[in-house]
Amino acid sequence: MKIFSAQQIYNADKFTIEKQQIASDVLMEQAATRLFEWIHARLRGTTVQIQLFCGIGNNGGDGMVLARLLHEHGYAIQVHVVNYSDKRSKDFLLNLERLKEVKVWPDFINDDSDLPEISPNDIVVDAIFGIGLNRAPDAWVGNLIQHINASQAFVLAVDIPSGLPMDRNPWNPSHVIEASYVLSFQVPKLVFFLPETGIYINQWELLDIGLDVEILEKTETDFELIGKSEIIPMYRPRLKFSHKGTYGHSMIIGGSYGKIGAVQLASNACLTTGSGLVTGYVPKCGYQSLQTAVPEVMVLTDEDERNISKITLPFVPDVIGIGMGIGTEEKTVKAFGNLLKEMKGPMVIDADGLNILAKNPKMLKDIPENSILTPHPKELERLIGKWKDDFDKLEKAKTFSLDHNVVLVIKGAHTITLYKGKGYVNTTGNPGMATAGSGDVLTGMITGLVAQGYEPVHAAIFGVYLHGISGDICASQLGYEAVKASEIINRIGPGFMEILSPPEVEDREKT
Repeated sequence: MKIFSAQQIYNADKFTIEKQQIASDVLMEQAATRLFEWIHARLRGTTVQIQLFCGIGNNGGDGMVLARLLHEHGYAIQVHVVNYSDKRSKDFLLNLERLKEVKVWPDFINDDSDLPEISPNDIVVDAIFGIGLNRAPDAWVGNLIQHINASQAFVLAVDIPSGLPMDRNPWNPSHVIEASYVLSFQVPKLVFFLPETGIYINQWELLDIGLDVEILEKTETDFELIGKSEIIPMYRPRLKFSHKGTYGHSMIIGGSYGKIGAVQLASNACLTTGSGLVTGYVPKCGYQSLQTAVPEVMVLTDEDERNISKITLPFVPDVIGIGMGIGTEEKTVKAFGNLLKEMKGPMVIDADGLNILAKNPKMLKDIPENSILTPHPKELERLIGKWKDDFDKLEKAKTFSLDHNVVLVIKGAHTITLYKGKGYVNTTGNPGMATAGSGDVLTGMITGLVAQGYEPVHAAIFGVYLHGISGDICASQLGYEAVKASEIINRIGPGFMEILSPPEVEDREKT
């Protein structure tokens, strides 16, 4: 599913109005009707008080239409117009008059007005600002937003939480609606998925407001949201007349004294994701533990007892996953640098492999094309430098990915994969996966997919999604706190089965 910018959404609105030969207020009526239907399906028969806070732009116009529909169906409503400007959109004014025609008289809140009382049992509809917000809300509007946030009422935001811009961090973090639920129109917004802006959205859902399919299909976007329907076409089915050699030979290189477990996890995950053969390369101290822990894995050892010092491969693997627990000893750095120069095919580089690259930037030029780098936030910072905010981070990360022709997997609550200037935002995973070894498992999984012939960018996107859904299954069975990396591996099989299960009415518009 494409993630549109604010300008692209405006273009889609305009295209729809012109192609379908409808007035702009008709599109607004369609949007508000979808809002009403969502609310009505859940509140029918209740006597809850609904307080609608409407701005004087088109977001406020949506709120006006919604208020009229709620009133016509017998809901107890109170409408507040947040009068932050003398300029009003024509569709807001039109629907304000239509609301008055059904005998609903809003109260107007100005900078000198008392703040309205809000009960914790009320439902608040936030329709103050929409996606066009391009400046900080006035201080008094910010105070109103803080008042709403402090009310403990259920807050339903229309399209986007008020005070949250589409293309930057908020000017004042306390002047943004903290939405219990966001009903967003037609397409998701990037700010829903970034750490510094996603905190204002508890849950969200998309409403189809009737934007024309042609414009939605032909618009090229910088980011795409990855759900099950995007993942299934990437899956490579297994052939009847195949054998273990058909599915590639992976090499997992890493470990140091006390950190052999990282290689065990990555190797096991690589096998469980489908690599036909897996060989682990570890210091001598890791031989017995790796051979015992994962008997299906073949083991090669370095000449050094405690660290990787010289990587000598008796065969050419289809893919190498490297870095987990490997350390940053001088001899390890040298061995890694030599391997980069020798390896022609893509590699999956994680953990200390990334730290070595950050400390030795001249080695970046030797990374094989289309290799996959999987940094967590601190590892990413070491690679690309500090950033001002999440938007600056994404721009710097895109530049890094393009400059070095690599797939960059930025791990987080919504892991984002970057390749050739485009970002792919993941929708699976949960807080229980913030646990030791989870990243090692992901590296092994992606390595296993590359071994089987997945294009590197598809291996990264598919691997991240599968990793997340395996973790979701694990959390649903054990609870967040009991999720361990090894338990995630045990759910990779069920994760595949979930991806390949017959499609139902997909609920991916909720998260």
